[in-house]
Amino acid sequence: MNTVVRTAAAPVPTHADAGGPGGRRRRRPLVAAGALLGLVALLSGCGQESSSSEPSVHGGEASLALPDLGQVTVLGGMSGRTLLGLGLVVCVMGLAMGVATYLQMRKLEVHASMREVAELIYSTCKAYLSQQGKFLMVLWAFIAAVIVVYYKVLVGFGWGRVAVVIAFSLVGMAGSYSVAWFGIRVNTLANSRVAFASLRGRPLPLHRMPLKAGMSIGMVLISLELLMMLIILMFLPREIAGACFIGFAIGESLGASALRIAGGIFTKIADIGSDLMKIVFKIKEDDARNPGVIADCTGDNAGDSVGPSADGFETYGVTGVALVTFVLLGVHDPAVQASLLVWIFVVRAVMIVASAASYTLNDLWTARRYRDAERMDFERPLSNLVWLTSAACIVATFLTTWFVLADTAAADQWWRLAVIVSCGTLAGALIPELVKAFTSTSSKHVREVVKSSRQGGPSLNILSGLVAGNFSAYWLGVAIVGLMGGAYLISEQGLGDLMVAPAVFSFGLVAFGFLGMGPVTIAVDSYGPVTDNAQSVYELSVIEDLEGIDDELEREYGFTPQWERGKLMLEENDGAGNTFKATAKPVLIGTAVVGATTMIFSIIMGLTGGLTEGIENLSLLHPPFLLGLVTGGAVIFWFTGASIQAVTTGAHRAVEFIRTTIKLDGVTKASEADSRRVVEICTQYAQQGMLTMFLGVFFATLAFAFVEPYFFIGYLISIATFGLYQAIFMANAGGAWDNAKKIVETDLHAKGTALHDATIVGDTVGDPYKDTSSVALNPVIKFTTLFGLLAVDLAVSLTDKGQGTLVVTLAGVFFLISAYFVHRSFYGMRIQTSLEGDDDPALTEEPAPDEPASEVPTPAAPLDDQPTAEPADADEPAAEREKVSQEATAR
Repeated sequence: MNTVVRTAAAPVPTHADAGGPGGRRRRRPLVAAGALLGLVALLSGCGQESSSSEPSVHGGEASLALPDLGQVTVLGGMSGRTLLGLGLVVCVMGLAMGVATYLQMRKLEVHASMREVAELIYSTCKAYLSQQGKFLMVLWAFIAAVIVVYYKVLVGFGWGRVAVVIAFSLVGMAGSYSVAWFGIRVNTLANSRVAFASLRGRPLPLHRMPLKAGMSIGMVLISLELLMMLIILMFLPREIAGACFIGFAIGESLGASALRIAGGIFTKIADIGSDLMKIVFKIKEDDARNPGVIADCTGDNAGDSVGPSADGFETYGVTGVALVTFVLLGVHDPAVQASLLVWIFVVRAVMIVASAASYTLNDLWTARRYRDAERMDFERPLSNLVWLTSAACIVATFLTTWFVLADTAAADQWWRLAVIVSCGTLAGALIPELVKAFTSTSSKHVREVVKSSRQGGPSLNILSGLVAGNFSAYWLGVAIVGLMGGAYLISEQGLGDLMVAPAVFSFGLVAFGFLGMGPVTIAVDSYGPVTDNAQSVYELSVIEDLEGIDDELEREYGFTPQWERGKLMLEENDGAGNTFKATAKPVLIGTAVVGATTMIFSIIMGLTGGLTEGIENLSLLHPPFLLGLVTGGAVIFWFTGASIQAVTTGAHRAVEFIRTTIKLDGVTKASEADSRRVVEICTQYAQQGMLTMFLGVFFATLAFAFVEPYFFIGYLISIATFGLYQAIFMANAGGAWDNAKKIVETDLHAKGTALHDATIVGDTVGDPYKDTSSVALNPVIKFTTLFGLLAVDLAVSLTDKGQGTLVVTLAGVFFLISAYFVHRSFYGMRIQTSLEGDDDPALTEEPAPDEPASEVPTPAAPLDDQPTAEPADADEPAAEREKVSQEATAR
């Protein structure tokens, strides 16, 4: 079997990413377009020689055909297709739940001042997403061209099958994009409602609303993705299913790549630009006069809602495609193939039901427990939900697996398969608990960051955060290895009777189990953007300063506002959101790494003739394999630096603009025009950074795939391993810095002090760590692995035709192109000022003749001159501060 089956999905996506128009400057887009056109020309030239009646390229997964799923019967004689039909019903119900939540959110009460701010945030989000949509369509045009060249010219597919791949790539991209739109709409409705609910002084609504919004996003995301895959399985001809799946995966990967990476850069440019103003001008959190705050709120959605939604959509889909690929390649009995495919998708549908049921039960318990409470630990109900869902999904997995497989050729293995999936489901609950040990506001590591900051300032703050990140990488790595090891041991107990390489299948099932409780994983992740924005909406609305607001709320809404308690609860809820935003990141990166082993298996199957030859090359004794292992780490560390560089340069430009335009006297809010300008700056640098980095990664993948196939396998293993630990370390270090600042603000009430400034500095370091670089590694690993499946197939086919010299030459050319973009990722993105200009001339310039001197802001005194104990909230009654402090200590 000439292979490279696999999920060729991402391959192309990134290629496209590479070619899009990212920045305002003309040089880089021209270079990118030239590189892409050159690549297409090279492929076309190579393809002319392989367009004979016996194409030398197999076409990978697009050539695979599904077995007849109608032959599967379960206990009681029910057809497998009937069960999958019930799965369609579940998906429709999940989508209905999302729509119902959206309608309910719109009807919830909210004050006009808060609605106005939320709609402004939504309008900037729309502008950002619209621009990203145009960007995506340009990238998709390049993708479509590459699909035609590869599958029509090289592989020799007919136009019909090529059209199927192209059409489903558009469907996959539209899926990612539509989920992103739904996510920001629900979140921007929920943020203002949560902010308004805080005025009643009861914590329960502040928990229920963001979780309900997040759950609706999770249900829509998983249901929509599963619905699309079930349609391919059930209603399209079996002979073109492979082409449909690969096209769908290509589109998903393209959408996730652009939205996740660009969103991560965008949000941290805005966040850093906004946060630094608190130190420079000694203004409060989310000060309405700061034009960077609206961009920060937009970034919360672009980076923490849109990005994870698109990433989760792709991860869920690509993992499913990888498992389908393995079943069709590694299992030889068509009856067993059909049974396993039906089982995989039925379990997915059942887990959606289990997640919805768990959410409902947890919500009822939480409502009863905290109905009359004046304070609550916002993290506890979220933790309860995760564990309850994990337990429910494990029980559902065992029952469903027995029901589906007990009357099939895989009957003897049903419990082993259920145990392996449950290892992944357990990881979905265990990993968040481990993450909380390093990022929660109650974590000893986070409190250590605060303690070190008290005397050591930003320096010791940063060092303690690095310690937390490094320790977390150890413990999470041990947990993932332990669960994968358990799955491997179970797979050795008989799965080899059904398939080749059962351990690889078990790793894929662990990734499948990770995502089983997908709706809840997405829900607790989406909780954070809502709580963060709710706090911002409260401040930006300046509702406290409105004339007669107390009487208005009493008259119109029937309650007396509790201003101080409301603000405190929003702060505490934001801390819980920070923690659970952090918990989803290792789950997604873990899935990418564990699932990558299943994808790499496809390459190995093709290179070794179905594991019958060349196995000795998968050894440290084969020098190219060892060199590949070493090379992967270099790329991971470059990519990390390049993504942070994009944030640094963009934040520098944003800070420069904000500091020269902010007005602190005579105004209550920044102008909408200034706020939109900051959004434009963030968008510009996000797209420029993404374009350059993806071109570097894309051509590096081509180069290494053409060097030597086993070198490339080593490279893929290396980027997965290095990427896993780099991502976990950076995500959890950033989470520790973030919540250390939250402790200072909520528990210690020390805003505006030197301690607070130190934690702000640490948080700005952690921002690109946790929300840019770490999360970017997830799609990079998947995209490189998927694209490499096609690239190595092409290189091997050309070598087999005696064109080894051409392959080596192309490897050199591709590497030089990659090195150029690696060079550009710093020298093309660096800050464009001289050393003499680093003193921020904006702060030393004389005011313009027609500008009142009072409107030129004066930066605050240096850190050392700030008070060390006096809270910034000077208007807060001392008795109230003492009461809240005592309650926090007791808690």
